[in-house]
Amino acid sequence: MKLSERQEKIVELVKGSGPMTGEQIANQLKVNKATLRADLTILTMTGVLEARPRVGYFYREGRSLIAEKLHRLRVDDFKSIAAAVKENVSIYDAVVSMFTNNVGSLIIVGEEQELKGMVSRKDIIKASLGGLELLKVPIGVIMPRMPNIVMTTPDESVLNAAKKLVQHQIDTLPVVESYIGPDGKERYEVVGRFTKTNVTQLFVDLGY
Repeated sequence: MKLSERQEKIVELVKGSGPMTGEQIANQLKVNKATLRADLTILTMTGVLEARPRVGYFYREGRSLIAEKLHRLRVDDFKSIAAAVKENVSIYDAVVSMFTNNVGSLIIVGEEQELKGMVSRKDIIKASLGGLELLKVPIGVIMPRMPNIVMTTPDESVLNAAKKLVQHQIDTLPVVESYIGPDGKERYEVVGRFTKTNVTQLFVDLGY
């Protein structure tokens, strides 16, 4: 797995001066401790660093057994059914679907189940505060669209998919399979979703 520049700096610091607390690492890098939270989560999840309560972070030689297993496991084995709606449904109906499916984000698809966009609770709240008529305005008007959607594929490792969730601070990744449409352009058929809940369940399963 390729580390970011900041993650490499964290590893070098801990490798040379560990154990180090998150606050000590933040002070050395001259950033806020909260800024490093995602980086430290990724480094501990992949087994590069080990965290011990009230002590700090240690550098680990080699990769942990759990990291090795997460690299071998595929998204296809842990994905959930996609919570999706068509882009022409009203914002109101999308809200109903969100509550019915008990999800924080909806995947927006076209007539052929191709990925069009995503919508989150935050997008819904912005639309409501903006005075849009929720019963009349289509969800496609307010959704973030392709190609600005972070996604995963069935054969991607769960570790890489989890890393995307952490890095982009999102709760859902559409699981897609690519194909070429009639216009000759690449499209993405939605075949499921991979979420923070899937990751949590996976870690619970690994603990037994």
